[in-house]
Amino acid sequence: MVEQLTDGLWRPWLLGAFLLVGLWCSVRSGFFQIFGVKTWWNGSVESLKKERGGGKGLSQMQTLATALASTIGTGAVAGVATALFFGGPGAVFWMWVSALLGMMTSFAEKALAVKYRVRTAEGWEGGPMEYMRGRLGWRLGAAWFALWCAMAALTGGALVQANSIAHTLQAAFGWGRLTVGLGVALCVGAVLLGGVRGIGRVSEAVVPVMAVLFLGAGMAILWLRREALLPALREIVTCALTPRAAWGGAAGAALRYGVARGVFTNEAGVGSSAMAHAAAGETTARRAGFWGIFETCFSTLVVCTVTALVILTTGVLEGPEGLTGAALARAAFGVGLGRWGEVILTVCLLLFAFTSLLGWSYYGQRGAGWLGVGRVPFQILYLAAVILGSVGQVETVWALCDLCIGCMAIPNLLAILALSGEVLPMVRKP
Repeated sequence: MVEQLTDGLWRPWLLGAFLLVGLWCSVRSGFFQIFGVKTWWNGSVESLKKERGGGKGLSQMQTLATALASTIGTGAVAGVATALFFGGPGAVFWMWVSALLGMMTSFAEKALAVKYRVRTAEGWEGGPMEYMRGRLGWRLGAAWFALWCAMAALTGGALVQANSIAHTLQAAFGWGRLTVGLGVALCVGAVLLGGVRGIGRVSEAVVPVMAVLFLGAGMAILWLRREALLPALREIVTCALTPRAAWGGAAGAALRYGVARGVFTNEAGVGSSAMAHAAAGETTARRAGFWGIFETCFSTLVVCTVTALVILTTGVLEGPEGLTGAALARAAFGVGLGRWGEVILTVCLLLFAFTSLLGWSYYGQRGAGWLGVGRVPFQILYLAAVILGSVGQVETVWALCDLCIGCMAIPNLLAILALSGEVLPMVRKP
């Protein structure tokens, strides 16, 4: 039932909406993500050299780490593996397309989040709810977004991340999934006591380590399997664009899962990570937009691509076991680097899942708070979802996640279209 509802929402409506909004923002900006690389790189990564304190809010590095924590979660590993299993190699091509176009969607929503944020006793707060209500007067749209944001946090944040980490640890060490869920819930609960600054500090410490560890291992496998790299890339393009499947079948599945997984990993158009940027102590709308471009590029075009190519070059996708999700990715790293590959991926998944749980907990709190739900009640519900996710079935969990994220994105995409004229000119004007 959940799978049917999700397919009905995504194909073709949301698939087209994400791509068309991204194309609209790209065209209006003159494809700034491609032709303005030097500008947005200097305005984001290079600007960290001038980093100052974040005041009451997050520092820029903490903002970046918190945003990447939710995007480079297990979706970049288990999510990509799931997309390959159900959509085939062609799904990777549509991940690339959605990321390329989504870079400008991400610019728009981050810039809007900072432009229309509000100051509270705890620092800056903002996001799609603020620019929907404050600029457009869409109170119903803001409430709809907040509702599905809280639901997406419980599913894509708590359920999906806990599901992946529990399955991985069970396969690696034979640990009970319920035991894993209880342990993860305790660790997440301890960090949540520190509020958004606590989430930012932990993310700032962990995200760089997990990114370097994962990318280092993945690139090592691709070097060892370099003779299979070109055939894998050819297969990605061929499976995505084969004329015989242009209106359905393999290509249709590739489009559906590729765009959905791409959106889940970079969150461009969803509006979630825009809330992290709105909490930055010292930033501007333009700079936040540049960070949105960088995050989308890094999370999908770099991290997800490495995951996909490792799976394809090691040949585990055609294996007789029928593995999917984290188990498929673990098998690929095991083939590539032996037992050490499995250990490294297990460690990375632990770090990915934990930091993603933290990032999504903040987004869920913001959505729930907008609806009048207190922080503590939501945190309790969130930790309960972590435990439940650890024992759930992966296919159902991913479908539920896609449904919530899709419903969450609808009003945000409309708001981006309505307000794109306000922020897209910023790409060339400070």
